[in-house]
Amino acid sequence: MMSDSGAKFDLYATNYDEALAKGISISGEGRDYFAERRVSFLAECLRALGLVTTQVMDFGCGTGSTAPFLLRHLNPRAVLGVDVSAESITKARERPLGAGVSFERIQDHVPAEDIDLVYTNGVFHHIPPTHRSGALRFIWRSLQPGGIFAFWENNPWNPGTRYVMSRISFDREAVTLSASESRRTLREAGFHILRTDFLFIFPRPLRWLRPLEKILSRFPLGAQYQVIARKPG
Repeated sequence: MMSDSGAKFDLYATNYDEALAKGISISGEGRDYFAERRVSFLAECLRALGLVTTQVMDFGCGTGSTAPFLLRHLNPRAVLGVDVSAESITKARERPLGAGVSFERIQDHVPAEDIDLVYTNGVFHHIPPTHRSGALRFIWRSLQPGGIFAFWENNPWNPGTRYVMSRISFDREAVTLSASESRRTLREAGFHILRTDFLFIFPRPLRWLRPLEKILSRFPLGAQYQVIARKPG
C-alpha cells in the first residue's frame, strides 16, 4: 500500500491543486474554503467535548496545505504532517510554517504514542480496503492513550460528492466509505466513537443558508462527514 500509493501521488504532487480545483469548482468555492471550514468545525467540536490538543498529526498531509489552518484554529505546540508521497513531502517542507511544523514520509516515521490528535481528510478512500487496518494501526500507535482521531471522508450518499469525485483524476478509482462503514471500521480497530457530523450542504450561491449546517450536521446530507473517535486511555 505504501509504495503503490506513494508512487501514484508522486505523479500528482505538482498538479494536485489544479486537479482538485477542477473538481470542486462547481461548488463555487476553492480548496482553502473547505480545508479551513473542516478544521474550524473540528475546533468547535473539540471545544464542545471539552478537549484541548497540543500535538497534532495530519495523516495524509499531501503538500501541507492544511497545516496553516491546524495552527490557526487548534493552536497546537506542534504539527506533524505525514504522507506516502515523497514528492508531496518535499513540497510541504518548502512552506514557511515555523519550527513547530514538520513533515515526514509515513514510511520513515516511527509512531511513539505522543500525538493527542490525528486529523485526516479524504485519505482512506485512496487506501485499498484490505490495507485500511494497517493505516489504522499506524494511527493507533501514534496516538497517546485518550488521544482523538478526527476522521473526515467524502459522503458517497451525496450525489454532488460522487459527481465531484468523477471530475478529479486521482479520485475516479477511489473506493468510498459511508459514515456507517467508517464507524464500524474504527470500532473494529479499537476506537470509541464520540460523534459523527455531516458538513458542506449548500454551494456558494446558497451560502446564506450555511448557518443551518450546524443544525443539519447530524443528518447525512453534506458532501463530507467527520467521525470523531477516541483511543481508550
